[in-house]
Amino acid sequence: MNVTTTTIEGRPALRFERHLKHSREKVWLAVTDPEHLSQWYPLRVMSLEPRIGGRIAFDDGEGTVYPATITHFEPPRLFAFDEHDPNGGEREFDDHLRIELRDEGAGCLLVFTHVMTDPSAVEGASSGWRACLDELVARLDTAG
Repeated sequence: MNVTTTTIEGRPALRFERHLKHSREKVWLAVTDPEHLSQWYPLRVMSLEPRIGGRIAFDDGEGTVYPATITHFEPPRLFAFDEHDPNGGEREFDDHLRIELRDEGAGCLLVFTHVMTDPSAVEGASSGWRACLDELVARLDTAG
């Protein structure tokens, strides 16, 4: 897995590239279906409206719901969303997560980007996303 730290619009961002042996369609299901997404994403998906402007509700398991809004939804190529303040407060920026899938031989290339609100979170987010993406691959590999 290739990981780079960069800046997007003046904000810190992590970009992960991972070559997968699975088709874009199979990976698309794993990253957009609430049941599958909940298996590898760090928060459980309570609801997901699969369209631009659609809402997502994530549950941290400790009583906090994190709302998000889908900014891009182009099956089976691009899924992106902004994760908002769970307390409903206004903040200058929301975290932005972007998942791109590109055909690559018999499989696909997964490009996962997290543009962060908090620059101090880069190191922790990097190790956390590595573990999440490893879990995604493990689930894809055992799903047949």
